[in-house]
Formats: sequence, structure tokens, C-alpha cells
Amino acid sequence: MGIARKEPISLFVCLALVLTLILFSSLTVTADPQTILVAFGPGLIRKRIALSQVRACRPVRNKWYYGWGVRLIPGGLMFNVANLDAVELDMDNGRIFRIGTDEPEKLTAAISTNIAPLS
Repeated sequence: MGIARKEPISLFVCLALVLTLILFSSLTVTADPQTILVAFGPGLIRKRIALSQVRACRPVRNKWYYGWGVRLIPGGLMFNVANLDAVELDMDNGRIFRIGTDEPEKLTAAISTNIAPLS
């Protein structure tokens, strides 16, 4: 009788883990001349950033303890999946936004070409 009561909890935990794996299985970054779209997995968790709000971007290396997923980090927010490499965006509000990527130089180049120069 005690075992039967634990099965629904086990099922719930397993479903929660599977859902988490699906939601955070990948990170897709799309940059066009006006916006950057960063989306986890199927796109339910995403952030759209207007390039007019970005003052600068550069490749950086995350500290190992920043972790994976959506994270609050000193000075801003980070979206990351299983990597220490990232691109850091300096926003016009003084905050930063980090995007985890396997190719930080390529992403930096793609974003930098569309950032308006500071006057």
C-alpha cells in the first residue's frame, strides 16, 4: 500500500524531468538587422532583443558556476546550454545579456555588423 502512493510522485518527477529536457535541449539564436531572437528548445522560452538597445557585444567565457538555462548573473541575465563560451551584449539600460554559443566569434560578427555606432 505504501508503494502505490509513491508511484504518482515518481511519475510526476519523471514527467517534470522530461519536460525540462525538452524545453532546454537546445538554444537557437537568430539575428537579423533589427533584432536578436534567443529561444530554448521548441521556443516556449525565448527573448527578443532590439538591436537598437545593444551598445556593444563581445565574446566572453562564463564562469563554470553560472550554470545552464536561464540565469541571473552579476549585471544581467544569461541564456546558456552546456557551454562556457558566450557573447555578452551591453544594453543601453546598463544591464548585460549573455548568450551561450559554440561559436562566439561568428555570433559576435553577425551582431556587430548590425549595431548602430555610438555617437
